[in-house]
Amino acid sequence: MPFGTVTLNDGNEFPVIAFGTGSTMKYKDVTDYVGQAIENGFSHIDTAQFYRTETYVGLAIKESGLPRSSLYITTKFSFNGSPRQAIQQSLNKIGLSYVDLYLVHFPSLLSDFESGWKEFEKMKKDGLTRSIGVSNFNLENLQKLMKIAVTKPAVNQISFHPYNYASHKALLEYCAKQGITVEAYGSLNSITRNPGGPVDAVVNAAAKRLGATPNQVIFSWVRSKGVAIVTTSRSKERLQEYLAVEDLPPLTAEEIAAIDDAGAKGPPSQLVVARLVMQHKFERSSYLVMWLVIAIVFGFATFSMF
Repeated sequence: MPFGTVTLNDGNEFPVIAFGTGSTMKYKDVTDYVGQAIENGFSHIDTAQFYRTETYVGLAIKESGLPRSSLYITTKFSFNGSPRQAIQQSLNKIGLSYVDLYLVHFPSLLSDFESGWKEFEKMKKDGLTRSIGVSNFNLENLQKLMKIAVTKPAVNQISFHPYNYASHKALLEYCAKQGITVEAYGSLNSITRNPGGPVDAVVNAAAKRLGATPNQVIFSWVRSKGVAIVTTSRSKERLQEYLAVEDLPPLTAEEIAAIDDAGAKGPPSQLVVARLVMQHKFERSSYLVMWLVIAIVFGFATFSMF
């Protein structure tokens, strides 16, 4: 069974899994990988000015031979300047007359939220994009935007995984209240970039019960939070693995809670620091203070990605 869609707050349908062309695909010719994703069942393709993959996304769309209506295309305003000029450039590169979703890639790109968002609202009204939204907006950013928005953002795309779920709870609750769909990138980081942490054991246990992979369990957990997914891979088998998540039985409430609780303990680098603090007198070692700072910074930096 393929992944379905959700209805956005503007009435448009939104496929809840997307093939992303950021991460390790930035600045590369991704034509074949996008084509492979489309062939294997991805209808939603995510790109951005910053990724420099829009031209290749356009080539893959053309080579697919599929009608425009069967594909959902997201791109993002990633650089300072005029959003209208930026979306025109993106449309020219992709070879489309409109995109389905246009996002503000980072809140800092709107030096003035009111005038900047008005441009986005006007582009939607003019048919250059069917929906408008944001990316990497925290709760404060969204609340600031909502004070001046005539058209609410339809989507907020954020880094989301078990290790940052606790810090994002308030944001998720606010988005749900406002009818803003949350879309996750980097969800697999908790087990692929930081293996050995507390999330691994509970994810592996759920995977064993379901006859699934740990990756599939993480995506099932993301969907249990009502959050959509952006993912990527060069591997056909991986793509098929991700799409097969919808065929799995759901996680139990106990499994979801176990992943939540494990994530709240923090990634492994922070656990190592905690053990050091317990084993050594923190106040006696200035070197330990230095390594504590380094380890915490590294722990957070590991999860940062566009």
